[in-house]
Amino acid sequence: MVQCSQPHFNASFAALADATRRGVLEQLARGNASITDLADKFDMTLTGMKKHVGVLEQAGLVTTEKVGRVRNCKIGPCRLEEEIEWISRYRRVWDARFEALDHVIEQLKSRDKPDVRKKRKGGPHESHDR
Repeated sequence: MVQCSQPHFNASFAALADATRRGVLEQLARGNASITDLADKFDMTLTGMKKHVGVLEQAGLVTTEKVGRVRNCKIGPCRLEEEIEWISRYRRVWDARFEALDHVIEQLKSRDKPDVRKKRKGGPHESHDR
């Protein structure tokens, strides 16, 4: 298992912040591709795609290999485990806050609900046995 160091942790979030780079990762998850193929797929220049791939490569999310004149890309060794754990901690915090909010809302609803068990005096359903 490859462990991502703190600089990779920061680089991962920076790399994932861009929609094109997330798209490149999705594309590479389906199969390896050349930078030229990726540039065509995303309708951008070769230079632009090289920059995006470089950012992904620095983060360990993509690896490249030059074969002749073609640079092939594939998913890299960093599996985002540390990033997932970091996000999960904040998700647990927010889940707990939303559960507490739900509890408060339920308390307010039950407090504002009229008690249907109470009968009104002299009401139509009260029996008058004398």
